Amino acid sequence: MLNAVQAMPKGWVMWVNLSNDATPPIRTGLTGPSVRLSVADTGGGIRPKHVSRIFDPYFTTKQEGSGLGLATVYAVVRKHGGYIEVDSEVGRGTRFRIWLSAARKPGAGERTATSSTFGGGAMNGRVLLMDDEEAIRSMAGQLLKRIGFIVETGADGAAAVEAYRAAMAESRPFDLVIMDLTIPGGMGGKEAMRRLREIDPQVRAIVSSGYSSDPVMSDFRAHGFSGMIPKPYRITDFAKVIRQVLEGVA
Repeated sequence: MLNAVQAMPKGWVMWVNLSNDATPPIRTGLTGPSVRLSVADTGGGIRPKHVSRIFDPYFTTKQEGSGLGLATVYAVVRKHGGYIEVDSEVGRGTRFRIWLSAARKPGAGERTATSSTFGGGAMNGRVLLMDDEEAIRSMAGQLLKRIGFIVETGADGAAAVEAYRAAMAESRPFDLVIMDLTIPGGMGGKEAMRRLREIDPQVRAIVSSGYSSDPVMSDFRAHGFSGMIPKPYRITDFAKVIRQVLEGVA
């Protein structure tokens, strides 16, 4: 939403469409039934010289921007085996289209994920989850609850630090913190971790990002984190990293 306001300050219209695509284009690399997500707007469009670079990490035309938003989108789509493309015309708007393989229903003898897939059964404790995307907080929060945790969430690092401080003051500390690395316009996981360690040198935290080659993700221990989880989350990997951190074997 913040990006939309910055790109279309005088007002805007956005269209979102989700449809089935039995025969996705050859360029997508998908060979079976897929779903196509289209997102279009009436903004100012993207200059042709910039279109080929919008998915590059840290590329931005904003004075105050991280350049990681679309890079993260690209990484998430590709990790799901999907394809993303963009069409844009200056003064007319921009359209993104994403293709993803359609999920099939479990067949006879197949199982959906249960606690037995978590690599040792259910866990318990209190987890603080920080992410600026409400949808991710909701999804990851549900996964954590399925694993067995009590979950509290925050939208940025400042909220996470305050929640952690309050929990310690009330003698109900968190067993684990999971934080998004980059928060546009707010405190991200790196700075929040520095402040949490000032409050509690023994804090156990996991850093999360959709761009797994970020320096903090590749050398998370140097920044005080006990583990890292790339986005998109896979429930078994999610649970495995959490268990390793809590058991001190990460």
